[in-house]
Amino acid sequence: MNPRKVRLPDGRVWLRVADPTWLDPLDGTSAGLRGGRWNSPGSSAVLYLNANVVTARLQIDRLLAGTPVIPDDLDDDAFILAFAVLPRTQVCADVVSDAGVKALGLPGSYPVDPTGIEIPHSTCQAIGAAVRRRRLRGICCRSACTSDGRGRELAWFPATSRSVAIGAKPALSFGDWRHATTWTDLGLPDQADPAR
Repeated sequence: MNPRKVRLPDGRVWLRVADPTWLDPLDGTSAGLRGGRWNSPGSSAVLYLNANVVTARLQIDRLLAGTPVIPDDLDDDAFILAFAVLPRTQVCADVVSDAGVKALGLPGSYPVDPTGIEIPHSTCQAIGAAVRRRRLRGICCRSACTSDGRGRELAWFPATSRSVAIGAKPALSFGDWRHATTWTDLGLPDQADPAR
């Protein structure tokens, strides 16, 4: 495995869909304990972030999948949208471009296999561990919220316990961002796409 690297733009804002009861929506400790797509349970902290508004909205759809509830059924305070800025000079593995996906041994159809079945967490977790061993700061990837991978996400691996994401602005309640489609709708300028 030889990851294709991408340097994240310094000062870029990332989005996190969070439960309003969480003490710190920008703390990745819980994901480290529970595990996630790119990390096994009991691993180090990982902060899962959305690269754009479309992906944040896709996260809501995925959270509601299999229930009779649709986003318009949710209360205005059902979720919050937190805004994160990461430390400078973060270099991550690219799982967005075709070359980046191939370099990690994933099929070009990622996040699904050629038959349309979602790539299992266990496969991604093994890749995440290998990427971390190479001292990369995360995985910039196609979102698994949809089978076509049109969204963009970041699984960020903090370098140390002192390496933290900083809130770029106060979080918004779901009612304040449920209809947003652009960065401007969130009161921010367009943010650079770190990987294509």
